[in-house]
Amino acid sequence: MNTDSVRGTAVTVASQASCRAVDEAIVGYLAQHDTTPTAIGQLQPWVRGDISAYRIVKGRAAGPGC
Repeated sequence: MNTDSVRGTAVTVASQASCRAVDEAIVGYLAQHDTTPTAIGQLQPWVRGDISAYRIVKGRAAGPGC
């Protein structure tokens, strides 16, 4: 078993899931505030975990896995 390959795949999948979570948080924020967030910190109440590697570009998540 190639553990490095498995770990790399797991990291990729986790990044994509996190990117989706940030995108979903952006939609939730928009629904509640009727405006898109301008800073990733505004999404902290909407997401569990560290999303500091992401940023918001043109109303969408940008960062690992996006």
